[in-house]
Amino acid sequence: MSLRIQALAIDSTDPRVPAAFWEKALGWRRTHEEDDEIVLEPPAGSPEDGVLPDLLFLRVPERKELKNRLHLDLRPEDQDAEVARLEELGARQITVGQGAAATWVVMADPDGNEFCVLRALRPDESA
Repeated sequence: MSLRIQALAIDSTDPRVPAAFWEKALGWRRTHEEDDEIVLEPPAGSPEDGVLPDLLFLRVPERKELKNRLHLDLRPEDQDAEVARLEELGARQITVGQGAAATWVVMADPDGNEFCVLRALRPDESA
C-alpha cells in the first residue's frame, strides 16, 4: 500500500494562536502561512523531517466545544520540566477523567486542544 499520513489538521477560529504555541513547543518550522491555514513541519534535516506528518492549522467559524476525538501524546525526557515549559508557553493542565494514578499529564493548548505529556521512558524501555 502506498498510503501515508501527510498532515494532522487542527481546526481553529484563529490558526495563528495554536500554530504559534506548537511552533515553540515542538521547535518546528513554519513552512506555509496564509490567513486561513498554517503548516508546521519538523526542523529541516532532523530525523523527523519527511517522516512525521505536518501539523496543518485551519480556520473554521465555530469554536471548540467538546473534548478532542484525536490528540497528541508527547514523550519528554523530563515530564515535570516539560509541563512547566509548556505552561510558560500558554498551555494549562486540565482534567478529563484521567484520575490521580495517571502517569501522564493532560493539558490544553491556548486554543483548548487537549494533549498529553507522558512520563519519560525508563532506560530499559525502547522509544
